[in-house]
Amino acid sequence: MSQAKTKTTADTTIDIAGIMKKIPHRYPMLLIDRVIDVVRGESCTGIKNVSVNEPFFQGHFPGHPIMPGVLIIEAMAQTAATLVVDSLDGVGADSHIVYFMTIENARFRKPVMPGDQLQIKVKKERQRGTVWKFRAEAFVDDALCAEAIYTAMLVPDSERMNING
Repeated sequence: MSQAKTKTTADTTIDIAGIMKKIPHRYPMLLIDRVIDVVRGESCTGIKNVSVNEPFFQGHFPGHPIMPGVLIIEAMAQTAATLVVDSLDGVGADSHIVYFMTIENARFRKPVMPGDQLQIKVKKERQRGTVWKFRAEAFVDDALCAEAIYTAMLVPDSERMNING
């Protein structure tokens, strides 16, 4: 198994190009724009700039656009996946994928609207082997919008699920 990288303070931000090297998601399913305050193997904050041009706003809801809660949870998962991959040597979008395993205690507190900047604070609760458990809270300004606890598993390409038979 890959070893955790040494923590440094000089490299605490991951831009969009760095995110795309770490997770396989692409538009329209890439739901984070930047990751800041990275403490490898422990915590980080994902940034999502919510634009009125997001494709989901066409139907959720016409005349009253609100970011779907399931997509906020997905943005939390992408933030955590970026942290997992960044925390390990020899791991990237070209060699591994992080799969959701569970979502617990998801709560939605305040709607997220176009023009908002979602700040997703992710903290590792524990790790056993390739399974990581996280607690996440999503804020707009200082207002808590959503929260959840979830687990995910890091899987090498050689073990990815083959949906084509």
